[in-house]
Amino acid sequence: MESESPIETKKGKSRTPKKAKESILKQKSPAEFFAENKNIAGFDNPGKCLYTTVRELVENALDSAESISELPVVDITIPNGCCREEIVKSKFNSMIGLVDRERVDEELYDDYETAKAREKRLAKEARALEMQAKNAALGKKVKEHVVPKSVKGRGEASFYRVTCKDNGRGMPHDDIPNMFGRVLSGTKYGLKQTRGKFGLGAKMALIWSKMSTGLPIEISSSMKGENYISFCRLDIDIHRNIPHIHLHEKRDNNDRWHGAEIQVVIEGNWTTYRSKILHYMRQMAVITPYAQFLFKFVTDTPDKNVTIKFARRTDVMPPVPVETKHHPSSVDILLIKRLIAETSKQTLLQFLQHEFVNIGKSLAERLIGEMGPEFSPKMAVKSLTDQQIVRIHQLFRQAKFDDPSGDCLSPAGEYNLRLGIIKELHPDMVATYSGSAQIFEGHPFIVEAGVSVGGKDVKQGLNIFRFANRIPLLFEQGGDVVTRTALKRITWNNYKINQTQDKIGVFVSIVSTKVPFKGTGKEYIGDDISEIASAVKSAIQQCCIQLKLKILKKMQAREQQERKRNLSKYIPDATNAVYDVLKEMAKLHASKKKRYEEGDADILQKVSDQLITEEALKEKLTQHVEKVDYEMALEYATQSGESEEPREDIYLESLDAKSNFFDFHGPIFVFRLFL
Repeated sequence: MESESPIETKKGKSRTPKKAKESILKQKSPAEFFAENKNIAGFDNPGKCLYTTVRELVENALDSAESISELPVVDITIPNGCCREEIVKSKFNSMIGLVDRERVDEELYDDYETAKAREKRLAKEARALEMQAKNAALGKKVKEHVVPKSVKGRGEASFYRVTCKDNGRGMPHDDIPNMFGRVLSGTKYGLKQTRGKFGLGAKMALIWSKMSTGLPIEISSSMKGENYISFCRLDIDIHRNIPHIHLHEKRDNNDRWHGAEIQVVIEGNWTTYRSKILHYMRQMAVITPYAQFLFKFVTDTPDKNVTIKFARRTDVMPPVPVETKHHPSSVDILLIKRLIAETSKQTLLQFLQHEFVNIGKSLAERLIGEMGPEFSPKMAVKSLTDQQIVRIHQLFRQAKFDDPSGDCLSPAGEYNLRLGIIKELHPDMVATYSGSAQIFEGHPFIVEAGVSVGGKDVKQGLNIFRFANRIPLLFEQGGDVVTRTALKRITWNNYKINQTQDKIGVFVSIVSTKVPFKGTGKEYIGDDISEIASAVKSAIQQCCIQLKLKILKKMQAREQQERKRNLSKYIPDATNAVYDVLKEMAKLHASKKKRYEEGDADILQKVSDQLITEEALKEKLTQHVEKVDYEMALEYATQSGESEEPREDIYLESLDAKSNFFDFHGPIFVFRLFL
């Protein structure tokens, strides 16, 4: 029997696999990467894009003003001037020179409604109106019929013109294009405390504007003392990561203004992110009470306008953060290589001394001796091999170094934090605490905390406000170390605070040269770092201890008033009864029916002569009640362990020849003495 022949393939169809195209090596620019992954920088959706744009512009403005020790004045306007709340499609098309076209094929659009769907919708609305009429006839409460809004199609986007103006440093004329049109270039890179999360600033707003509207960004800037204003209109070549300049010129600066004004048109959603934007501005006013903010949202409908001014409460500013050197325990191999490539020092000994903190000459020599015989203090640092660099890194990880100091950090300060809380929340009582510098993976950090009870626009329970490097964190609160600590690690009842019924505000600010954010959006600080979690818990507890003393004093005063009220209530009846007894005794003494001792006889004689009256007796009883009440309060305070409030240190600022005053700095006050 013959074997079966294989089944023949159909004619004309070959099973020979096609050759795969050869893969071509491609490279993306930084701008292109962030354009494709815009959610990393907080540009998830149109509403969040509007929020993040406002946030980036405000933080840039604050940094600019603080860098020249100028009290910040920041104006945010959405939109600019008398434009509409939303730049509708027709207006947007006219802005970019695009002619509107009437729809030809209606079925092509995603908001098209078929005749059957329209008939069904109208029938449903008719039934609702009929039911409403029946209820009205029966005298039942009738809800107002709401006509459903038509669903906005995907193409019907809303556009907003966002303008931010400040009184900061300004920008050099020739640097403006690269500062806005080249991603990952700027003045904030380096090891220091910064407000930014990615170093993108307004560049990401420009990328989003390019993606959603295609319109350029407009920048006006002038530095102190300049008689001209630099005006630049530009967008960004995303594929090449270079600025595309439309106009760059100098204009007259007759008002001698200095600062920057940035205007960008983006797609956004004010309705869904209105509360987040206003909440952000309010929290920024808490952490920077020395700044003045003016926020405007202007529409054609007056009752929809929003104008909020956050006034300045103090002119005391925290110091400007300074750049510092790396701690040996915080570096990796790549960073060591980069420091070697950038250093101006020649020898290994000089390199170790000058490129790292807490390495003096003697320690550097000991480290080099420990590295091995192939190392010497005078060897050229540029000649180090990869293996030698790995050896240095291994020794850095194993050796013991002094912790870096927190001198490079710039926390808000207890004084400013307390002022901000009082200014915005108006609490019944508030306590603040600023911890000393601590260390996490070789980076210094400082935790400041404030706890308030009561206040305006504060809901019952815990209201948590989180700050990192003096900027508010509004998203992903559940996993944050501050939230978890306040909810799970603080026993509020121990401090006479009711966690569910009292209006509690918990404010925690963390500053560091490297904030350990979690998640792609860097919106929260993880709960897995024991050093930070412990510092946060300690700071909140210190505030609670202060509040407990205040609450106990308040309770003591309330109890004292209640005791005094109860005792005082019986004074008239007691006075009347005692005085009647004294009068009766005086009559018996006068009629010689009963004799009393000399001291008592004198008192009874004064009663007879009306030298002791009922009113005088009442006054004596009142004085006695107050004395007894005071002694009881004193005994209560002694038993509860209360004593005089702890005295706080006062710091005297060094006298600067340029100033005609100096400040006495206490944790919760600043006393300025003018000379």
